[in-house]
Amino acid sequence: MSAIRIALIEDHDLTRIGLKAALQQQDDMTFVGEAANGMKGLALLQESRPDVAIVDVGLPDIDGIDLIRRFRESHSQESEPVTRILMLTMHDSEKAVMAAFTAGADSYCMKQTELDDLIVAIRETHEGNAWIDPAIANIVLRQARQSQQVPVSSAPVPDEGDDSSDTVTINAVAPEYAQVIETYPLTERELEILQLIVAGGSNADIAERLFITVGTVKTHVRNILNKLSASDRTQAAVRALRAGLVE
Repeated sequence: MSAIRIALIEDHDLTRIGLKAALQQQDDMTFVGEAANGMKGLALLQESRPDVAIVDVGLPDIDGIDLIRRFRESHSQESEPVTRILMLTMHDSEKAVMAAFTAGADSYCMKQTELDDLIVAIRETHEGNAWIDPAIANIVLRQARQSQQVPVSSAPVPDEGDDSSDTVTINAVAPEYAQVIETYPLTERELEILQLIVAGGSNADIAERLFITVGTVKTHVRNILNKLSASDRTQAAVRALRAGLVE
């Protein structure tokens, strides 16, 4: 398996240097470049097309949200994103979180996150899963619960190029999804794991909580996504909430 190619866009020198050193020690990761501001970061992403880009929100010229919006817009014709975006920031306001997802972020991680969890977040993001800090997950799911009054997003990567607002439409459980759930009901274990996903647990957290391997958790998560016709963990959590599968 080839190493995960990573680019880092962060204006704080000590943070950038420390993260770079830590990532370079991972056997399954390779560091392809770094930038200390938004414009250089955008150029870096365009030139290197890393597998995962770690982007800070608070950059000194254009902010990280504007950066990823521009990057996504420039590659809007791609059927599958080549580069996945992990936001690494101190901002946990609802506005910043939803704006980041609307712009095209795949995952959202706080700077206070432990290094081991960040490594997990990078791997999960590279695999196409949304990794959301538990505090951030609460914001996303709270938006989902309010969706009857306020339209918000059910997925971390909305329609690319849509910058009309900080929120986008969340889709309720359509009849075809309800039929899938009825035809292929979730097992007790899958419901248990789904509840922990809704609570913001990563695969590693769930494995530790249920005394099973991370590989087993991943298998269950894939089954859950298939049964809910969901493209990622956040969408599955939202559909589960709307369908009343979990509380």
